[in-house]
Amino acid sequence: MLLSRFPRISLAHLPTPLEFLPRISKYLGGPNIYVKRDDCTGLGIGGNKTRKLEFLIADALEKKATVVITPGAVQSNHVRQTAAAACKVGMKCELVFSKIFENSSDPYLNSGNVFLDKIFGANIREIDKDSDVNIVMEKVVEELREQGEIPYIIPSGGSNPIGALGYVDCALEIIQQANESRLVIDHIIHATGSAGTQAGLISGLKAMNSGIPLLGMGVFAHKSYIEKRVYKLACETVEYMGVPGIVGSNDVVANCDYVGDGYGIPTKEMNDAVIMLARLEGILLDPVYTGKGFAGMIDLIAGNYFDKSGNIVFIHTGGSPGLFAYQDQLNTKTKDF
Repeated sequence: MLLSRFPRISLAHLPTPLEFLPRISKYLGGPNIYVKRDDCTGLGIGGNKTRKLEFLIADALEKKATVVITPGAVQSNHVRQTAAAACKVGMKCELVFSKIFENSSDPYLNSGNVFLDKIFGANIREIDKDSDVNIVMEKVVEELREQGEIPYIIPSGGSNPIGALGYVDCALEIIQQANESRLVIDHIIHATGSAGTQAGLISGLKAMNSGIPLLGMGVFAHKSYIEKRVYKLACETVEYMGVPGIVGSNDVVANCDYVGDGYGIPTKEMNDAVIMLARLEGILLDPVYTGKGFAGMIDLIAGNYFDKSGNIVFIHTGGSPGLFAYQDQLNTKTKDF
């Protein structure tokens, strides 16, 4: 499968490491857990969106755009990486923050990703959760055009067929690393939200006929909503790639049992997972995506969802700056592991 025919620029440090986690694998009693370190993509502290932005920013540049516009939650990892990418290529950046849930703490509103957005010089606009973000974005586009700018909209999470190519490429990368190390992968797990990461991964895995099951751990909404959204985008992605029809609805599997009270709202299980991985492996998860995804994986391991003698890969999609935003909501005085 040739991705080089699609416009792309280099933003990420690739390939990201595929690391074995011996201490937590032993602590949980198997299976062998590996982590794909997409928190180490480099740009603006890194994260999964950088892979998507390699294709999205390239498309924006081809269209002669002078400014990128993208929406997200207040502590969005996506908007932080978009702001960094805009700096990298000399474009302006407009961020539209939606207050998805009420959190008025100072760390949440001013530290973490928000602080980094300001360092990158992005212009931040805030709307309430009841506003239609698409209408707001169109108004921003009109305003910028009147100022002589050429705007380019990047959807939430960078999740469209162009952005999903970043995770088609990640699937190729994982398979190559597995082949080089003679690793048989029995399952791939990751946190899923705006659909682009999961849609890209399943498109790439199916295009290579890998036979590896993919499980998305949902961080908002319910299972049927997530699966339909991912399947729709995966179908659009493989058609864009020129290999339509290779993804079936049964290939898209999500588990949304670990969302808790909602998107961005901490859970005890997430808190425990963050502390566990930090203290056993020195790796930082985030409180919104990977923390809940890893917590769900831990519970599935305890319930024998995976073969205890098998090999599973957790894709770390980044987000550690968010820990600073949740510092007053996380309990670090838990048991040692």
